[in-house]
Amino acid sequence: MGVSDVRIVSDQATVKITLPDGSVREMPKGSTGLDLALSISEGLARNVLAAKVNGEVWDATRPIETDAVVQLLTWNDPEGKATFWHSSAHLMAEALEALYPGTKFGIGPAIENGFYYDVDLGGQPLGNEDFGRIEEKMLELARQKSDYVRRAVRKDEAVAYFTEKGDAYKLDLLEGLADGQITFYTQGKFTDLCRGPHIPNTGFIKAVKLTNIAGAYWRGDEKNKQLTRLYAITFPKQKELTDYLEMLEEAKKRDHRRIGKEMELFAFSEKVGSGLPLWLPKGTMLRERLENFLRQAQMRAGYSPVITPHIGSKELYVTSGHWEKYGADAFQPIKTPSEGEEFLLKPMNCPHHCEIYKTKPRSYKDLPLRLAEFGTVYRYEQSGELSGLTRVRGFTVDDAHIFCRPDQVKDEFLKVIDLVLYVFRSLGFDNYTAQISLRDPNNKAKYIGQDEDWDRAEREIAEAAAEKNLTTVSVTGEAAFYGPKLDFMVRDALGRKWQLGTIQVDYQLPKRFQLEYTGSDNQKHTPVMIHRAPFGSLERFVAVLIEHCGGDFPLWLAPDQIAVLAISEKYGDYAGQIHAGLQEHDIRGFVDNRDEKIGRKIRDAEISKVPFMLIVGEKEAAEGRVAVRKHGQGDLGSMTPEEFTAFFRKEAAV
Repeated sequence: MGVSDVRIVSDQATVKITLPDGSVREMPKGSTGLDLALSISEGLARNVLAAKVNGEVWDATRPIETDAVVQLLTWNDPEGKATFWHSSAHLMAEALEALYPGTKFGIGPAIENGFYYDVDLGGQPLGNEDFGRIEEKMLELARQKSDYVRRAVRKDEAVAYFTEKGDAYKLDLLEGLADGQITFYTQGKFTDLCRGPHIPNTGFIKAVKLTNIAGAYWRGDEKNKQLTRLYAITFPKQKELTDYLEMLEEAKKRDHRRIGKEMELFAFSEKVGSGLPLWLPKGTMLRERLENFLRQAQMRAGYSPVITPHIGSKELYVTSGHWEKYGADAFQPIKTPSEGEEFLLKPMNCPHHCEIYKTKPRSYKDLPLRLAEFGTVYRYEQSGELSGLTRVRGFTVDDAHIFCRPDQVKDEFLKVIDLVLYVFRSLGFDNYTAQISLRDPNNKAKYIGQDEDWDRAEREIAEAAAEKNLTTVSVTGEAAFYGPKLDFMVRDALGRKWQLGTIQVDYQLPKRFQLEYTGSDNQKHTPVMIHRAPFGSLERFVAVLIEHCGGDFPLWLAPDQIAVLAISEKYGDYAGQIHAGLQEHDIRGFVDNRDEKIGRKIRDAEISKVPFMLIVGEKEAAEGRVAVRKHGQGDLGSMTPEEFTAFFRKEAAV
C-alpha cells in the first residue's frame, strides 16, 4: 500500500480519518501519520515519508488534532520524493557546515530529480573534486538516524538566532515573514529556517550523489551576490542510485546537442547570438517534414493557415496584457525615427491572430474559426538558463487559435485533444500525463479576468479530459495569465518528463481586443478563444524527439533514409544510378563516393544514423543488386533495387 486518505468527525478524544479507498479509521486525537500507518501495517509504517492532511503535506510525525483527510506518502508518490529530497538538502547543508565552517545558506528546494542548495562558502574553494568527501559526510550523518524536529518560533527569536550566526540570507528571508509563520527544523547539529515538511529521520537516506556545481545569484538578481549552487540526488536504496547513474550515462549518449552536431542538424554561433539556433540543411528538412505532417492534419481538421510579422506595435501587447505581465523580462522595445513609435519582437502569436479575426464582421455561422501558424517568437531568457534547443531565445510555435461560441468550447477542446494524441502516437510518445494547470486562488493579481470565466474554463478543461479518459493531475499556479491550460507532460524513453503539447481556454483576450460575432438573436456576443500547440516549440520538440529516439528517427522523418556506399570510386556511376532510381520512389539519401575505405564509410553512416546503407561494388554492379545494411543491426543481405523498394515501403509503414 502506497497511500491512504482520511476524513473525520471528532469528539474531544478521537479523530476520524478517511483513506483513499473510502474506509474510515478512528484514531486518538494527536495521532500522527506514522501512527496511522502503523495501525494499518508495520511494513507501511517503515516506508511512510510524509502525510498529506486535508490537501497539505505534513511531517509524518506531526500530530493530527482535528478531523482530516489524510494521504500517507511513500517514495512511490511524487510528493513523497519531494519531501525526501528537501530533507536531503538539509542533510547536505549539515555536511557542508561541518566541512566548511562559516558557510551561509540561501535556499535548498527539491527539484524534479533531486535537490540543490545555494550556499555562500565565504571564499572557501569547492569543486567537483570535493564531491566525494561531501557525499561521505552526508552518509556518515545519515547513519546517525537523526530526527527532523519541527519547532515554531517567534520572529524576534528567529532574527536573533540568524543574527548570531551572521547569516544575511536567512535574515533576508525572515523579512517577508510574520509571527505565526515561522518554523525551524533541526536534525543533528544543523538548524534551518524552513516551513517543511520533512521525512521522520535521516536514516531513510541510503545513497547520495552530488551531480553538479554552478553559480546562482541570490534571489535570481544579477545585482546580488553570486552563490555556489550544489546539485545532488539521494535515494532510499543504493540500487536506485546505480540505476539512475546508468540512466544519466545513457542520457549523455542521447544528448540532442551532441547528436545534432553529429547528424549536422543545427548549430549555434556567438556572432548570431546566444539562444538563436541555426538550422542546417538536414535539420531544416527534418523540421519541414514535421511541419508538413502537422499542416496536413490541420487541413483535415478545418484549420486555415495564416502568417503574421515577426514584430508588432508595443500597443498590441499592451492591449493583450503581455507587456504588463512579461514586458520587464522581454526583449526591449525597438524605437523608430518616428516620435513615440515602438515595436516589440513578437513574444506571442495570439494578439496578431485576434487582429486577423477583426478584419471583417463575424456571424455565429462563421464559428468556429481556426487560424494556424508556424509563428516564430522571441523571448529574452537569461544566458545561464539557455540550453541547446530546449531553452532558446527565438523559437517557432505550431500555434493555432480557435475562435468559437461558448457552446462550442468543449467540442473544440475534445477535437484538439485528439490532434495532440495523434501527434504523440505518430512519433512514439506513448507515456504521458495531462496536467490541468490552474490559477493560484491566493494570488489572483497574477491573472486577468473574472472569477466566473475562470471557473467555467477550468470546469470545461476537467470535463474534456475526463471524457477522453486521460490520466490527469491538477497543479495550482501553473495557468497562463489569461486562462487555465491542459499541458501534456511526456516521459521519454529514459523516463524523463517534458512538457510538450498545450491547450488553453481563454475568455479574456477576446474581451480585451473587443472581438465580436453576431448571434442567432441578432445581438453582438464575445467569442471564446482556444490556444493550442501540439508540438509546443518546434525547437524543444525536436530536442526531446532526438533524445527520446537517440537520433534514430521514424523512417518517414529521417533526414537521410539511405546512403549508397561505393566500395571504390570506379563504382560511383552505378551508385549514382541506384540513388537516382530510388529517388523516383521518394526515397531520399545520398551517394558516398569518397576515396575512403568502405569500413570508414559505414562508420560515418552509422554515426549519422542513416537507417539503411546500400553497398555497391563489383559483384553488385555486375548483378544489378545492392548489399543492404540496417543501422544498428548490420547486414540484411543482397537485394535488387525493386526488392529493396518494397522492403523499404513495408518498414516505413510500421
